[in-house]
Amino acid sequence: MPGTPPTRFTYLGPEGTFTEAALRTIPAAEHGVRLPARSVPEALEAVRSGEADAALVPLENSVGGAIPVTLDELVTGSPLMIAREVLLPVEFVLAADALKPLAGLRTIAAHPQASAQCRHWLQANVPDATVIDVLSNAAAAISAAAGEYDAALCAPIGVPRNRLTVLAEKVADRAEAVTRFALLTRPVPPPPATGDDVTSLAVSIRHDQVGALLAVLTELAVRGVNLSRIESRPTGEQLGTYFFFLDCTGHVAEARLGEALRGLRRICAEVRFLGSYGRHRLQPEPPVQAPAGLSDADFADSSAWLARLRAGEAG
Repeated sequence: MPGTPPTRFTYLGPEGTFTEAALRTIPAAEHGVRLPARSVPEALEAVRSGEADAALVPLENSVGGAIPVTLDELVTGSPLMIAREVLLPVEFVLAADALKPLAGLRTIAAHPQASAQCRHWLQANVPDATVIDVLSNAAAAISAAAGEYDAALCAPIGVPRNRLTVLAEKVADRAEAVTRFALLTRPVPPPPATGDDVTSLAVSIRHDQVGALLAVLTELAVRGVNLSRIESRPTGEQLGTYFFFLDCTGHVAEARLGEALRGLRRICAEVRFLGSYGRHRLQPEPPVQAPAGLSDADFADSSAWLARLRAGEAG
């Protein structure tokens, strides 16, 4: 991020969760101060108030979808911006305070989202065990370490911290599950374009305008801006009014995306810029290219051509 690098980080706690594991992949956070928050709103409020420089919160999961509370927080209160994204494979482990046979397990502590993502594995491997809901993956690990339950479904980061023994690794119904996290700061100039970027927006449309959502999508499509994600959330004002969260391929510094933003500003009731940042890829793959005639060079050429016309020069 441009400007002074953040040194004080908050995140959706408690300690020992996937969010902490994701935060610790960021070098500045690994060497900085890390403070767990009790909720997403609490984490983001710490940034808004200046108590923290940045907050890492979950944005979406490849199995469970978007995190509603995070989306809602992004369109309420003073603006925040996404400085970077972090993708983390979600790999649960089954752990206990000592080595135990799976057939002997009778109680397993788990956060409801964890047990939901491991439901078939649990049925197949520990069918006689009762899954007990707890408040977090960290709480599951702590309770198993204390002997309150026979075992716990938890994040790998919770095993050494609580001196647990792993009974089974990569416990999940879908091995490819990934959670996407967003590192949020107070508004600052976006980091420079990398050539493989994401721009995130939240737009509200006039609900009484026919074809309003189509008009939004058209502003992007005619400029060759690829829309990689769209989610809707109610505004809370009245039934039928929504914010649409958009992830677009490209950077705000690029001409074609800048033109699209100007178009959205004209036709939308509100446009909230949530940031331009480098895309995090777990596996190397080429970035999406602009269609022929819609690259930044093409926009620059057409702008220069129009300037010549306005100056009375030959086109």
